Amino acid sequence: MALPTPNLYPPFNIVRLSHVEFGVSDLAKSRAFYVDTLGLQVTDESSDAIYLRAMEERGHHCIVLRKSDKIEARDLGFKVFGEEDLDKAVQFFESKDLPVEWVERPYQSRTFRTRDPHGIPLEFYSKMDRLPPIHQKYALYKGVKPLRIDHFNCFSPNVDQSVAFYNEIGFRVTEYTEDAETGRLWAAWTHRKGGVHDLAFTNGRGPRLHHTALWVPTPLNIIDLLDLMATTGWVSNIERGPGRHGISNAFFLYILDPDGHRIEIYCSDYQTVDPDLEPIKWDLKDPQRQTLWGAPAPRSWFEHGSLFAGIAPRDAELAAQPIIAP
Repeated sequence: MALPTPNLYPPFNIVRLSHVEFGVSDLAKSRAFYVDTLGLQVTDESSDAIYLRAMEERGHHCIVLRKSDKIEARDLGFKVFGEEDLDKAVQFFESKDLPVEWVERPYQSRTFRTRDPHGIPLEFYSKMDRLPPIHQKYALYKGVKPLRIDHFNCFSPNVDQSVAFYNEIGFRVTEYTEDAETGRLWAAWTHRKGGVHDLAFTNGRGPRLHHTALWVPTPLNIIDLLDLMATTGWVSNIERGPGRHGISNAFFLYILDPDGHRIEIYCSDYQTVDPDLEPIKWDLKDPQRQTLWGAPAPRSWFEHGSLFAGIAPRDAELAAQPIIAP
């Protein structure tokens, strides 16, 4: 299937991805991973939740850890330009017969929940409490020195349909993988903020959350994190990398938190602001598509993901398979 023509005038305007909440089994263990090891900053903490932000972020949180009997990912959060866009977003989702529920969220103004046609739970708001800048408080920089949340990647049972839906609300494709035999999309990278992606889709049993990515200053920070994880009890949580992606050209590392939520540590991709930027096409069987250099991805990278709360995944419609490490 052909890529849809980019919609430069969507029904409402999304600024960027914003945040995600994880259900976790042990807050203390998760705190040791996200705060003591990765270096995210605690902005609020209670007996059942921890709110975190990265060093360049002024919004109150980018990740929420909530103690839960269910290990799951909850709503993927997106910020819209203003209150008018929030109301337009409601009208859009209602016009698609998708559920809209206004919810109370700490540190956020008016917020509503909905889902996409495959069931990915979404959350939209226009204002979050702003915090004082800390990007020059270098004494606070710890771990991998995370600067900001960068993107989500989700398993989709039908990537063509996912791309078509998000294209309608203004997400533009930067790179994509096509299965040569069927002409269908196996994966696609889409953005709002001018990086390679805010939201990517990978063919697979879904919807499930494949990973959440944190942007870091340099590849050397990733090497430092590997040394830290290898000597502080986290070596078995290193899943894939380091390496450089073909798609996005980014330096990467994939790690798993104590409950198996996958985090990508990510840097060095490129700018995609121009509205007439042409997407880059990759063949599924190109070994440098996923890894320009470095070891091929292990089987777990194609099969493991976080369940979304209350959503039953289904098998992918496309049976094509990429290169998998032995």
